Amino acid sequence: MTLSPQLPEYSRAWRDEDGITFDVLSDLGHGVARQFGLTFGLPDDLREVYVNGLRLDLSRMNGDESWELAIPATFIVDMDGMIVYSAAEPDYTRRPEATEVLAAIP
Repeated sequence: MTLSPQLPEYSRAWRDEDGITFDVLSDLGHGVARQFGLTFGLPDDLREVYVNGLRLDLSRMNGDESWELAIPATFIVDMDGMIVYSAAEPDYTRRPEATEVLAAIP
């Protein structure tokens, strides 16, 4: 499953567009991401790039005015609710290798 700060209608569109077959849950207001220390606010100049250059209005897509992004992170939780693997990388283009994540599954 994955967790997204986007409003459900945007998450559904993303899921359908990319052919995602796993659950996409909503983290409205970045509550879960904030609890794990995985959010950062965009400065005004970068907001301009998002809105005018990329045509991405995070306030509309996320349903709030925080202009925060979540740092991509991967967690594996065992049957006892313990986190047995975690990885977080501010550079969204760098993700853990699938073999590394799969090897961590108990």
